[in-house]
Amino acid sequence: MNKKFDMMSIEERRAYILETAVLDEEDLEILKNGGLTTEMADSMVENVIGTYSLPFSAVPGFVINGKEMTIPMVGEEPYVTQSTMHGAELAAKNGGFTAIASESVMVGQIQMTGIANPKTSRLGILRAKEEISRAANDCDPVLLKLGGGCRDVEARIVESIQGSMVVVHLLIDVRDAMGAQTINRMVEAAAPVIERITGGKANVKVVSNNAVYRIARASVTIRKEDLGGEEFVDRFVSAYAFADADPFRAVTNNKGVMNGMIPVVVATGNDTRAVESGVHSYAARTGRYRPITVWEKNADGNLEGMIETPMVVGTVGGTSRFHTAARTSLKMMGITKAKELEEVIVSVGLAANLGVLYSLVTVGLFGDFDDARK
Repeated sequence: MNKKFDMMSIEERRAYILETAVLDEEDLEILKNGGLTTEMADSMVENVIGTYSLPFSAVPGFVINGKEMTIPMVGEEPYVTQSTMHGAELAAKNGGFTAIASESVMVGQIQMTGIANPKTSRLGILRAKEEISRAANDCDPVLLKLGGGCRDVEARIVESIQGSMVVVHLLIDVRDAMGAQTINRMVEAAAPVIERITGGKANVKVVSNNAVYRIARASVTIRKEDLGGEEFVDRFVSAYAFADADPFRAVTNNKGVMNGMIPVVVATGNDTRAVESGVHSYAARTGRYRPITVWEKNADGNLEGMIETPMVVGTVGGTSRFHTAARTSLKMMGITKAKELEEVIVSVGLAANLGVLYSLVTVGLFGDFDDARK
């Protein structure tokens, strides 16, 4: 790339994407037009009268697990794409991001009420795991054929303002889907079995977005020389210590991380609310709200960064069935599997955090990033 991507004209950027990404002229035409007609929108949600557009940006040169790719980002906030791109450039100079995501296991909850003996009922539920799992799996043979389905059953006694209630968790592998509707059908199917076992009544039956079994992680190491010396590594670590100690700063830190993640979630047609609620619940899992990124100095004086958070996204079903630009975004990255997308999204979040923290500890938010590195 002879000219920096952000210095190119729109047509030059399109030509570069056409040359380097796995897109064709038809894909670019989709992105030019937004990828969603009013008729498509009417198939997605209720009461449609039109559509609403947001800027679609691209960030080339991301290196994730040794693969270079161009990342699509959809969002309206200035400087987000730029700072994310700067974080990606720093990472690429140092080998890029290493990321890993767990299996796509989600929790479906069934609230049981009217149970006089919650402790013995809980044991009865656990003894009937196979029967409960079978009832859930019978309602989605396609998922079962793909290797997914109900993996386990948990039962908890939850103390509430109405006394003790038994809450049953189905642990469901949704494969490459986000999975909410599949899970909702499965807990509905399993509830009558649990009612028969316990003699209680199933009340709320729904997916949980507290996706503690669906975690994605990414890490990066930046040489101190690329930050301006060990003094700036120390500044990074001090900025992290600030966020770790103070919830006011931690909230803004995590918002900055999601400045990178959410535009990719939007671009690929996934559920921003599910991702955000999962991030925030995970950030508060110790009883105090904390950052989902960590920055440390290693024995060589270099900067090491890490992110760990639930990541609930899919590459099949949902919005991607209707929205052509969402499918084009996945094609741009060469992604077909949910785990791959989760690894990309957390890496982009870490890049956004790297880029904005670099500005904060050097020239400030409105300073020139390139000048800071000279």
